[in-house]
Amino acid sequence: MFDLVRAKISKNNILRVGINMSNFLLVNKDSTFSNPKGLSPDIGALLAKELDLQCQFISFKNPGELADATDQNKWDVGNFAYEKKRAEIIDFSNPYINIDANFIMRNDNKISKNEEVDTKNLKIAVVNRSAYDLWLSDNFKNANIVRAKTIIESHKLFNEGKVDVLAGLKPKLLEELEANKNLKIIDKPFTFIKQSIGIKKGSIEVTKFLNNFILKIISEGIIERLLKKHKLENKLSIPKNY
Repeated sequence: MFDLVRAKISKNNILRVGINMSNFLLVNKDSTFSNPKGLSPDIGALLAKELDLQCQFISFKNPGELADATDQNKWDVGNFAYEKKRAEIIDFSNPYINIDANFIMRNDNKISKNEEVDTKNLKIAVVNRSAYDLWLSDNFKNANIVRAKTIIESHKLFNEGKVDVLAGLKPKLLEELEANKNLKIIDKPFTFIKQSIGIKKGSIEVTKFLNNFILKIISEGIIERLLKKHKLENKLSIPKNY
């Protein structure tokens, strides 16, 4: 089984790990495209070691570009957020970490529940093709979703008053709340981002191997140690359903 998986996932003894550089939680700020650092690269390096392969990082500006490269033979595995639309072309492992996605808005906004955000004429800023953008596109039918290229641009749209609500990953939204006391957050996440390992669709054996690998690094406390290493233990949650 091991030799089969190894042969299916790599043809030249190198594991090419696709990294989404825009995820500020999983890729450290001091990273470069040639040398990404953080939880996501660490997971990729551990997987390469598990497979007895050399690790090579292939960096992408955002998750959309990483997904677009699925059929271009640029990476062997990608560190993705699971999303239903992406699952049409990518097989996902079970998640190794969960990230809350929430809404923030100004205090004078009367909305208090997530479902109330889906209101006609209300504008929500999101990062284009992020997992939470794709979730909102599937589930919200009335609100106007305004897509920005980057997290910084989405926050700028909100701070300049060009949108009513900012959707994003909770840790980054909490930074906004600390900086501006005139804002509030809906505490209940509107969705959870399931950070997983993705492969090109079609290999049951590889997906099973990845799920066993993730079960191992969770059960052996490796994920917990990595969260502490990168000071993320209060920002991310470890899946409990294994």
